[in-house]
Amino acid sequence: MKNNSGFNSKCVHAGTAMQKETNAANTPIVASTAFRYLDTQMQYPRMFNLVNQMAVANKIAAIEYAETGLIFSSGMGVISAVLMTFLKPGDELVIQSNIYGGTYMFIHGELNKIGVTLKVFPTEIDVNIEDYITPKTKMVYIETPANPLLDIVDIEKITSVCKAHNLLSVIDNTFASPYCQNPINLGVDLVMHSGTKYLAGHSDVMFGAVVGTHELIEKIRPTAMAYGSVLDAKAASDAEKSIKTLGLRMKKHTENAQEIAEILSKHPKVNKVFYPGLPNHKGHDVAKKQMRAYGAIVSFELHDSVNAVDFQKNLEFIMPSVSLGGVESLITSPFLTSHKFVSPEDRQKMGISDQMLRLSVGIEEVEDIMFDINQAIEKLSK
Repeated sequence: MKNNSGFNSKCVHAGTAMQKETNAANTPIVASTAFRYLDTQMQYPRMFNLVNQMAVANKIAAIEYAETGLIFSSGMGVISAVLMTFLKPGDELVIQSNIYGGTYMFIHGELNKIGVTLKVFPTEIDVNIEDYITPKTKMVYIETPANPLLDIVDIEKITSVCKAHNLLSVIDNTFASPYCQNPINLGVDLVMHSGTKYLAGHSDVMFGAVVGTHELIEKIRPTAMAYGSVLDAKAASDAEKSIKTLGLRMKKHTENAQEIAEILSKHPKVNKVFYPGLPNHKGHDVAKKQMRAYGAIVSFELHDSVNAVDFQKNLEFIMPSVSLGGVESLITSPFLTSHKFVSPEDRQKMGISDQMLRLSVGIEEVEDIMFDINQAIEKLSK
């Protein structure tokens, strides 16, 4: 299809592999791990070149304005493969302070073992990353909006520095999704997703993806093959079908999130609300510049009189869950889940308190979501 097709058109049609034998509207599920190889292209699941794998990778590449991509069996499969492809002993990685807890663990637990050093810059709008770059720096890794504080970094500002120093720029675009933000159009080299979240969108498929130029993706492929984080045909098919409705889902998700953030910001039992769509959010102006919508995650800090864990236990349909991005509203305490293995001291430095909650706003009616929040607070206020 044409490159300037609309977002929903790409979600529905890009990457879908039509086959003359079936005339099917959906890519047929090829449930096989063995393929003929003589006089034809060699295919094998761990080579990331099966029809169902490629259909998903090409669809995500299309909506992210990338040349091509690879899909994996998890988001961490992607992150580990990308980092291990481009970093070697003696190299330096520059990364922002507020990042996903799993990424934090991999960097501190695995990259340290092979002698990759780390420079951490504050997740601030006006940060000058030039101050953190040395001759050993090879990659700048960002996540915006960041998990769970929804901090914003200026993507174009960072990529311009990367290009000036010939550094690889990598972003985790999970929280924004391709609906809200397209980092490649802002100069980023590689865009990663935990597809388990918004791309799959129904809390039933786990996968990850990375997209970029043909040259960079082919550099990742051998590492990915060695690590073996492969998505099977059935899961790939489910992921492809889910992406077809991404635009419709995200429109409702983001509209709901904006309204709920505005309501919670005036709630007497809520101390703070973190959402880039609020004018008082420190990253609002930059988010407005680089995002179409502000995402569907609203983080907030409850008043000390309402215990955050007890609050979750009193919710009726908002589910306390370690994940996010499903059509149903999900909520979690970052200190117990995504940042559980980050030390209390580091969590404090990041601004993540035990009273903070991360709400993944679903597509239910706003009135129903707020009713559940209010009734849980009222139970604990009696």
